[in-house]
Formats: sequence, structure tokens, C-alpha cells
Amino acid sequence: MSAIATPDIPNRPFDARVICALDVPTTDEARALVERIGDAVGFYKVGLQLFASDGMGLARELKASGAQVFLDWKLHDIGATVEKATAVLAGAGCDLLTVHARPQVMAAAARAAEGSDLKVLGVTVLTSLTEDDLKADDHSLTAAQLVEQRVRQALEAGIHGVVSSPHEAALVRKIAQDAGRDDFLIVTPGVRPTGAALDDQARAATPSSALEAGATHLVIGRPITAVNDPRAAAQAITAEIALI
Repeated sequence: MSAIATPDIPNRPFDARVICALDVPTTDEARALVERIGDAVGFYKVGLQLFASDGMGLARELKASGAQVFLDWKLHDIGATVEKATAVLAGAGCDLLTVHARPQVMAAAARAAEGSDLKVLGVTVLTSLTEDDLKADDHSLTAAQLVEQRVRQALEAGIHGVVSSPHEAALVRKIAQDAGRDDFLIVTPGVRPTGAALDDQARAATPSSALEAGATHLVIGRPITAVNDPRAAAQAITAEIALI
């Protein structure tokens, strides 16, 4: 399939707070989705599934088309390795990158991204996890308590924001504001329009409620990508949040 062609994207009627998750097996399927969505979205998430299918090539195509790109690759390794990998990705011109919210990992990524346009996000607690899941993983803290701990560590590490459930967005916003970080990004997966299936998201919310709680960006996948008319679905979400 040919490269993505989306000319003049700055003039298109999308809401930059909406990030469409291209969670499909191949880059060809991702390109086809982007073409079907058209001018309704201008920000795309390239996750681990596409990472295994030339995700970086797709990311470069999206950037060349004028779109913004969120690399949701959740880097987690020793600090030196994360720093080197982040430095490579910072040079690729993408916009957001996730790392696991561990102090050493976040600090290493922050050093590598300094001076570039790449913004680093720490993944706090996955939105698929329940309180029972956390207990099974030997966590004595609740999801909210663990998010709070990791947000404070993210602020100390100097990264640009976090990924958290909409249910913790208000807590994250308050912690960031108390720290003088009004620019702190809060990217929320687990967002489902009213009436949509929750799928594998244990802690989900509607687009409006997530933004009202303090989220800066909404990551939305299947409610856009798994319907007959993904462009119309994206437009409906944009209309829902237009006044927020």
C-alpha cells in the first residue's frame, strides 16, 4: 500500500486532544484506517503491536503527512539503555513517547529528550488492572495511591506528563498544579463514548468526563477503529467534547 497522504492537515477540523489508537496487526491495515478516518483525526497512537510490524516506518509516514504521533512503547530497561533508545526516537520527530513510571527509567528518558520536541510520559497504572490485579502483583497500594506515588516521581524526574486512567485524572491534575506544573500532560486511555462497550478496560470513562476531570488528551481505539464508519465516529467524539 502507498504511503499515507493527508495534505493540508493543519486546516482540518480535528480536535488535537483526541488520539486515535491504531491497534491493528499490520501497517497496511493502519494506513487503510487512517485513510478512512480522513480529516476527523490528526493524532495517532502507534503501539507495540505495530512496533513489531515496522511501526517506526509508519510513524515517519504519519509525521510526513502532517499528523502528530504518540509512540506508546512503554520503554522499561536499565537507565542507559532507555536513554539511548529515547535519544534515537527523539531524533525521529515524534511527539509523545511512553516509558514505565520508574524513577531511573523516567530520569533517563528525560535526559535523552531534552532539547527535542519529544515529550516523555510515564505509564502509571494500566487501565486494564483492577484492585485485585494489583494485590496479585504484590502491591499493597490501591490504584489511586500507586498513581499518586508515580506521578510525584514523574514530576521529580522532570518528564512531561503521565498516562493514567480517567478515574485518577483529577488527582493527577491537583498534584501537578500543586507542584507548579500546569503544563503537565495527562493522557488517558480507557475512554469510551456513552453506550460503547468497555472491552478490556476496567477503569473507563466518557470523553467529556475524562476532560472535565483534568485529562489533556484522550486515547480512543475501538470506538473509532472497529466501527463501520470510523470518520463519523471520530467526528461524533469531537462534537461531544467541543465545548469542554
